[in-house]
Amino acid sequence: MNITQTFYNQLASQYDKLFLDWKSTTRDQAVILNKIFNHYGFDNTAKILDCACGIGTQSIGLASMGYRVTASDISDSELAEAQKRATKNGVQIRFEHADFCSLAKTFSEQFDIVIAMDNALPHMLSSADLENAVRSISGQTRPGGIIVASIRDYDAILTEKPLYSAPYIHKTDKGQRVSFQTWQWSNDVYHLIQYIIDDEDSLQISKFECDYRATCREELTNHLLSCDCCEVVWKFPEETGFYQPIVIARK
Repeated sequence: MNITQTFYNQLASQYDKLFLDWKSTTRDQAVILNKIFNHYGFDNTAKILDCACGIGTQSIGLASMGYRVTASDISDSELAEAQKRATKNGVQIRFEHADFCSLAKTFSEQFDIVIAMDNALPHMLSSADLENAVRSISGQTRPGGIIVASIRDYDAILTEKPLYSAPYIHKTDKGQRVSFQTWQWSNDVYHLIQYIIDDEDSLQISKFECDYRATCREELTNHLLSCDCCEVVWKFPEETGFYQPIVIARK
């Protein structure tokens, strides 16, 4: 098991604590993605693969809108959490354990839309690994379909290489929750430590560690174009309302 799997397996039961209201977030993000899909000619009859589904933040919202959603991840703990949440929300989603670097090992079919949200692709710690992931994702996207992914704005982040992220402070029924990250840089790779502090009846501190590579938009664009995509467009938070830049690539 690699560091990424360990990170998400350990974080799965607490991942929703990173949001003020996780369920509301699933609805809001589905609305944002639906607008993008509609712009590219797709409605809720489209077949979607969420290849980095986590606990179902995007999958559940899209399934609630009527999309036919298949969801995969490398973390069995997150898949189990996503399945539980899908059942609780009354939606049907097909869940599969799969590495987005080798999707063809799990899926024989292609999809109209493949998504990889929430900074999933920068877990690839070299340009070669990123290219392999993009090629795998493109391989499961039908001709005329689209790939939709979001990553942090690393073009801006690399100018300063910050050592931490701004904290999120959420009021709870019993006190407050604080979450923040520290970043330890080595060239363009950084070791992330996610802290979640529950200050309620008693003080509880959780810590989770992972690695990322600061992936610039030009590099990801070039990989998408070299992997059979004919059009690549970036959309930014001020336009979409999503918290990260989003790339859309037409196969």
